[in-house]
Amino acid sequence: MKDKGISYKDAGVDVKAGYESVKLMKKYVKETFTKGVISDIGGFGGMFALEMGSYDEPILVAGTDGVGTKIKIAFMMDKHDTVGQDCVAMCVNDVLCQGAKPLFFLDYIATGKLIPEKVSEIVKGISSGCKKAGAALIGGETAEMPGIYSEGEYDLAGFTVGIVDKKNLINGSNISEGDTLIGIPSSGLHSNGFSLVRKVLFDINNYDIDEYFEELGTTLGEALIVPTKIYINPIYDVIKSFNIKGVSHITGGGFYENIPRMLPDGYGADIDMRDVQIPNIFDFIKKAGNIDIDEMYSTFNMGIGLVMAVDTRDVDNVMEFIKERGEDAHIIGRVIKDKEGIDICHQ
Repeated sequence: MKDKGISYKDAGVDVKAGYESVKLMKKYVKETFTKGVISDIGGFGGMFALEMGSYDEPILVAGTDGVGTKIKIAFMMDKHDTVGQDCVAMCVNDVLCQGAKPLFFLDYIATGKLIPEKVSEIVKGISSGCKKAGAALIGGETAEMPGIYSEGEYDLAGFTVGIVDKKNLINGSNISEGDTLIGIPSSGLHSNGFSLVRKVLFDINNYDIDEYFEELGTTLGEALIVPTKIYINPIYDVIKSFNIKGVSHITGGGFYENIPRMLPDGYGADIDMRDVQIPNIFDFIKKAGNIDIDEMYSTFNMGIGLVMAVDTRDVDNVMEFIKERGEDAHIIGRVIKDKEGIDICHQ
């Protein structure tokens, strides 16, 4: 009998597992399909039809991001159905900052060994995030890469495209002295700062991820893995209804890096967080690592995931609009001319 020789599977890549993954994820992908989708799963490219009639000068806004080392928490907990929402949120919240409505999303999952059931759980989370964002999941890639990733581990990244009419584009250019900064609460840590989190909680303190902590009201793992909040609803409606001058997604770099990103040259901001109820997980991490408060604000969102710059005359109406739609909002500061960076009052 002739020896068949070495196969792709012998090299660590199981093509049949890839087929099974696609089969399992199909139902989650189809749940996200919107009117513009004109392709099905399995093609070489995802297709989306733009309805141009409602836009005078349509601009496409693209964003890409990953989940970072938060996926290590998913590995530790063997829980994979939430990090997909993190991936979607990190992308769609970014394009929202320019006033864009997400149209579609693509994902990239790379793993050492492809386990169809695990990939299906990841895509389930991606699907959940896409539905919350109103974006169609029109394609993606699952790459089995033995020798690059350890068995049982994976990486996750995504890409989204949104659309905005040029006249409604938000770029911060009309921000002026005295504009009010409104903060929208986060759901927790979101997807930033996890290298510091893991060092403090697991390398230095050696906490058990399944341990229950009274001050958190849950296990440590459940507090850490809460998925990133998606702000499309109701903030996109706010953007359509009011003159929102600037929007900042508080991600890597925390307050100190992200708030200045939406401000014109020559402008800074005074931030006052004294009236904001900061989630307990932040104080837990701060105490566990004896972390300086400025380091906390330069690493984490500290309970505010999105910040909007609004004309002072519109503040009351914007706040009422947001709260009528079931979302919370806080006035956290104001724009200052001839100022570099931001100052934060937190005591």
